[in-house]
This record gives sequence, C-alpha cells and structure tokens, in this order.
Amino acid sequence: MPPPPRRRLLRRGISVSLSMALALAGTAAAAVISSAPAAWAAGVPAPSPVGVSGRGADVPFKEQEAEYAATNGTLIGPDRLYGHLPSEASGRQAVTLDATGEYVEFTLTAPANAMSFRYSLPDTPDGAGRDASIDLKVDGNQLKSVPVTSKYSWYYGGYPFNNNPGDTNPHHFYDETRTMFGSTLPTGTKVRLQVASTAQSPTFTIDLADFEQVAAPIPEPAGALDVVKDFGADPTGAADSTAEIQAAVDAGKTQGRTVYIPQGTFQVRDHIVVDKVTLAGAGPWYSVLTGRDPTDRSKAVGVYGKYASAGGSSDVTLKDFAIMGDIREREDNDQVNAVGGALSDSTVDDVWMQHTKVGAWMDGPMDNFTIKNSRILDQTADGVNFHMGVTNSTVTNTFVRNTGDDGLAMWAENIPNVNNKFTFNTVVLPILANNIVTYGGKDITISDNVMADTITNGGGLHIANRYPGVNSGQGTTVSGTTTAARNTLIRTGNNDFNWQFGVGAIWFSGLNEPVNGDIDITDSEILDSSYAAIMLIEGATNGLHFDHVRIDGAGTYALQIQAPGTASFTDVTATHIAQPNPIHNCIGSGFEITQGTGNSGWYADPPVCTGTWPDPVWTNGGVPQGSGTS
Repeated sequence: MPPPPRRRLLRRGISVSLSMALALAGTAAAAVISSAPAAWAAGVPAPSPVGVSGRGADVPFKEQEAEYAATNGTLIGPDRLYGHLPSEASGRQAVTLDATGEYVEFTLTAPANAMSFRYSLPDTPDGAGRDASIDLKVDGNQLKSVPVTSKYSWYYGGYPFNNNPGDTNPHHFYDETRTMFGSTLPTGTKVRLQVASTAQSPTFTIDLADFEQVAAPIPEPAGALDVVKDFGADPTGAADSTAEIQAAVDAGKTQGRTVYIPQGTFQVRDHIVVDKVTLAGAGPWYSVLTGRDPTDRSKAVGVYGKYASAGGSSDVTLKDFAIMGDIREREDNDQVNAVGGALSDSTVDDVWMQHTKVGAWMDGPMDNFTIKNSRILDQTADGVNFHMGVTNSTVTNTFVRNTGDDGLAMWAENIPNVNNKFTFNTVVLPILANNIVTYGGKDITISDNVMADTITNGGGLHIANRYPGVNSGQGTTVSGTTTAARNTLIRTGNNDFNWQFGVGAIWFSGLNEPVNGDIDITDSEILDSSYAAIMLIEGATNGLHFDHVRIDGAGTYALQIQAPGTASFTDVTATHIAQPNPIHNCIGSGFEITQGTGNSGWYADPPVCTGTWPDPVWTNGGVPQGSGTS
C-alpha cells in the first residue's frame, strides 16, 4: 500500500489569530448568554438533540443531562462563551463535583445494562493529562470504580492547536467513557456517579449519561475465519495483533469468507487494509480494535481501503466492532483515522469510532459508499469527510459528538463530489467549525438531521465555495440542486473568534467564487440560535429557496446579510428574535428577496445597518442575560 498523499486538513479558509481570540474573550461581545430563549420557560429543560421525532439518528440509548439529575454538586452554565467549561457541554450546562462524596444521580427510564457518560477533568500543568476514577453506585451500593482521564481533551493556542498549557485559548474539554453493569438494571434504578477522592483530580464535571440495553454478543458466522482461533490474534491486547488480523483479512478475500473478530481488545498499530472482504465483530461493546505504534506516532489503528492511486478497494463490509484510537493531538499530515482510503460499493455498519483523528476520512475517487448505524465520538478533527471525488455515497442513522472540526463534511477539492447524502444523523458539539457542511459538490442532499450546540467558528449547516480547490475550473463548486430538508437545528451557530461576530445557524459563503444553483432549505426548524438564524458572507450566494421554515429564537437577527445574492421565502416564520429589527443588511439591494405567502416575523424594510455588532441577548424566565456592544 503506497503512502498517502500529504494533505493538510486546513482550517476552512481561516487563519486563526490567537491575539484576536484573547481580545475577544475580554469584550462584551462575548458576553455569557442563557441556554433558552423565551420560547422555553425557566426550569423547563432546553430542547435536546436526542429523540427529536422523525429526525436524527435512531440511537439505542436513553440520554439524561446531568443538570436535570439529582446532585449535590454545583451547576455550571448556561454559558456559550468560547473557552468556558459549560460552553462545550450539551445544552451548555453541566455539574461540577469538587469534594469527596459529591455526586450526580440518574434514575433509569428504561432497563439498561450499560452506560456511557461525558465528563471533563482539569488538565495537568504539563499538559500530559491526568488519570483518575469515579465511583459508580447502583441504588446506593458500590458497583465499581470507573477510570476517567483528561488525556484526550484539552487543546491550546491557535489552529492546529497543541497540548501546552503555557499557551492560552484552552478548549476541547470533554471526553466520554463507557462501562457495562454486569446485569440488567430495571426502570427506576438510581445510578450514581460519585467522587471517592479528589486526590487524583480536584474536580469532576459531568455533562450527561447515555443508558442502553446492549444485546448479547453476536456469534461467529458459519464458515467465517476467526482472527483468534485461526490466526493467533491476542484478544487480551497484550501483544500486537496487526499482522495476524491483516493475514486473516487477506485470507478472507482469497477464500471469499467473512473474517470474524470475537470478543476482546486487540492491539492494532497500523492500517488493516481491506478489499473485497467482510470484517465483522461480536458487537461494538465486545470487539475492540485499539492501539498506536509506540515509536512512529504517524501509525495507528485504522481500517483502510487501498488509496485510489493504488486502484482503490471495493465490496467491503465493516460491521459490529469498535475502533478505539489513542490520538491525543492534531497532526493533519498523519493518516490516523478510524476508516480511510477509497472504498467503493462498501458499507460501514454499526462501528463505534472514538479517539482517532477523523472517524472516516475518505479519499476518492470512489463510489457508492455508506456509513450507517454508527457512533463517532471524541475526534481531534472531523467526524466524517467525503474528500474529493466521492460520489453516490451516504452517511445515515449515525450519531456524532465532540469532533474537533466539522461533524459531517464533504470537501470536493479538485475532483467533484456528486449525489452524496447526509440523512437521519444527529451531530452534536463540534468544537470547531460546523455540524454539517458541504464545500462544493453537485446534487447534494442534507436532510432529516438534527444539529446542536456549535461551539465556535462555524454554524449548524454550512453550504459554501469556501475551501482550497473548490472552484469552477475543476467543476467542484456548489452546483445542481442542493437539498436541505426536514432538518432541526438547536443552539447552533456561534461567535467566530477571528471575525469577532456571530456565525449564523445556517450560513452560506462564496469566498472562492459565487455560489450558484438551486439551494432548497425546506420543512425545517432553527431553534435557539446563538446569533443569527440565517447568514450570507464573503461572496454572492444565488438561488436560495426557503420554504416552510420555522425560526424560534435567535440571539441577534433572523437574517444577517453580509454578501449579495438572491433568495425566495415562503411560509417562513420567526419568533423570539433578540434584535428589534430582524434583518442586518449593509449591502442594500445587492441582496434580493422574493416573498411568497405565509411569512412573518423576519422581514423589515429598511433593514438595520450598524457599525457594531450587538451582543446576543436572551431571556431566561424574563431575566436578560448578556447585553452591551462590541
């Protein structure tokens, strides 16, 4: 397998200025804002991204937020200020435990035999991270002590970031871990996370817990090759099993047999290269691939197709296992992703991807690839990126949380992406950039998704000609029909620490060249946006059509127009817009609005054009939170 081309995951046309970020942190423009506009009364939980009817991933767990559980700890938030601990929590609130005996206690709403929980520990002075443990109690009785760590969180400075606490601008505070109870606990059981000691960590911040009933292990398929029994892989994780699993995969291709990963944790220190083979596990809670080369940090666990330059791979199925990496930094030249290469006519099904750089970075040309029913957590960069020449491919019914860059992305670069789809996904808490984005691409569909809690330098949904290589000379710009239908956006958009003003929940950019083609935004909700609900910037965007869109809550404007373009609006309603004039537009008639019927709450003639950007202003129980000028 030839080495990968050296491509850098460049920040999306942004040169991060640390001085700007620091300056912003001290301005009124970054004032703390509440988690809920007037549409949600005080004491009522803010909208959750999990369980939105008919939209997003159909997840196997029941989620509970720590701020609504029983606790004797300290509620932190609501707060959306970049660099503050609660700003990166789901719903922008969490609970901090800072004394022995403090706890968060959840009451099960359905039977469960396993849980994942999202937490944050403070970093160590040297940035190496700390290890600690927290007690897990069931109905008051000690069940086990669960290891937790800060080694996969805490980044500093400007992009591409570092692990040096001597630098400033800390972010990416949270991590997740999982554990099984050993038995099924009935509905009504009280499950408590409790601090046994603060000797290892002065604080433990709990964001949420996900409870699920994990099915029994999937047995070995008839006629399969077993990586342990047939090839000697070590299920204890003590020995490096890279060669043994690769040999099994190669034999599976030659013999036309499924390759089975039984229960166990397997050390894999380089790519397992797959082609014309099924690699299947006992389930993502049971069969785990993990590891990293101890000396060459550019080599780590991953399951890859051959690169397109080597002919690519096809007819691959990856299913029912986990890839748990050990990536603790962002080095964009390293191919240390869970899944990669070129995989045509292939499927990734029920694969858990965590602690790698990107869950799936797919380098085309490649065709007819699907990721489904999967979980992608705690990445240092994107969750998924369809990178150049990816066609007729889909991510569906997949849950993505805590990515270090875009949650789900398509980047055409110098080969067009065509007819790709992101559907029925839930994408939460991208620490940088957007929940879902297409940079260029023809006939793209982004529908039936839930996007929530953008942190900074991005919005919930982004459609743009705004990344290196995306230009018409190579046919890679936004073209054809882009369909964004039946999406729900919750608390999306945020303050860009370079621009020092807010990015919209849905935003468009023609930075490289104007965006043309039909872009249909239909049957969608934009809820509790941190700044504007809809935004245009950097270059013209034409052919926008908004139909049956509900805006409920925006921290600044309904529309923030900073670039020319054309748009039609039919049955678009807006309520709880913070600014009295709902449109900010300093380019005048350069942005042409065509109104159909059924519109209300978002239009003003003339719009406002100010020399300063207003702070986002919300109410929580009638009490203003965040005000001033920037």
